[in-house]
Amino acid sequence: MRVAVVGAGIVGACTAWALVRKGANVSLFERKRPMAETSRASSKLLHGGLRYLERGHVRLVGKSLQARAAWLRQAPHLCDPLQLLLPVYENAGRARWTIGLGIRLYDLLARGSGFPKGRWFTANEVGALQPALVRTGLQGAYAFYDAKMDDEALGNWVVEQFSAAGGEVICGTAVSHIDDLDDFDRIVNATGPWALELRRTQPGPSAYALDWVRGSHIVLDRLCPAAMLLQVPGEKRIFFVLPRNGQTLIGTTEMRQATPDNPGPTEDEIRYLLDAYNHYLTLPARRSDVADAFAGVRPLIRSADNPSDATREWAFERVGKVLHIYGGKWTTAQLQGEEAAKRTLQ
Repeated sequence: MRVAVVGAGIVGACTAWALVRKGANVSLFERKRPMAETSRASSKLLHGGLRYLERGHVRLVGKSLQARAAWLRQAPHLCDPLQLLLPVYENAGRARWTIGLGIRLYDLLARGSGFPKGRWFTANEVGALQPALVRTGLQGAYAFYDAKMDDEALGNWVVEQFSAAGGEVICGTAVSHIDDLDDFDRIVNATGPWALELRRTQPGPSAYALDWVRGSHIVLDRLCPAAMLLQVPGEKRIFFVLPRNGQTLIGTTEMRQATPDNPGPTEDEIRYLLDAYNHYLTLPARRSDVADAFAGVRPLIRSADNPSDATREWAFERVGKVLHIYGGKWTTAQLQGEEAAKRTLQ
């Protein structure tokens, strides 16, 4: 069976790889180069999504944690376990018992993955790990584990596996209409933020609506001695402070926008991240300390008024010989690709 997969982001690449392993003759089309858009603009984490537990997305977190372990088994040269600190302050943010319960459930869902379990650090122990952290009101911190990765390199590793298995990668070719691929037996629309644009070239309304949510990050040219998950002051949102190639990566925002195209981070978003960081660190960062800033547009299935509450699950729509893919997240892309391949070949 000849199958065309449109879009060489991480979901498209994993779908194409799964298809070729099932014996299909697969061509992967990409208008630019693999991993050129959202897939290389993540927080560089393979994670279960600790914050999703309080929204009741236990099944998604469990799948993500097992998928996280699979990535480390397959490509240990491109990803590593990472300890993150979640500081607890007196009379600020989530209560210690709430966080502790979440960490225990996270460990339970990750059972068998080989990752260390979470633990509690005293305020003095936290200060030794992250000396610049504000100590006023600090009770201590929970430590838990996820994994750091090079998203662009890991995504291109998937493309390499696909090519080595006999798949064809066609770059610099934009597919603007489903009819452009009429010679193929099956077609997969894995264009991420642009999935609805390709869907509109077929009859009828789409079964799903997408939220285009921009996630922006900044990079400070300073060392980050310990990775942290912190609560944005005055909000329930969280953000990451992560070590990255001798620098500090901070993110992310969640800004809904009207189109799938990526405008990059705004100055307001950069200031938002700096203010959140400076609330917790005694060595303030200024705008001039920002060495880099980048953003990715995530195609989330529209499921909540607040994009922070939107599901990171995925969905499929079959229209004729075309399978349209909506939503998903980086960590679970292989699971999503396997499911997409099975549906495509039915």
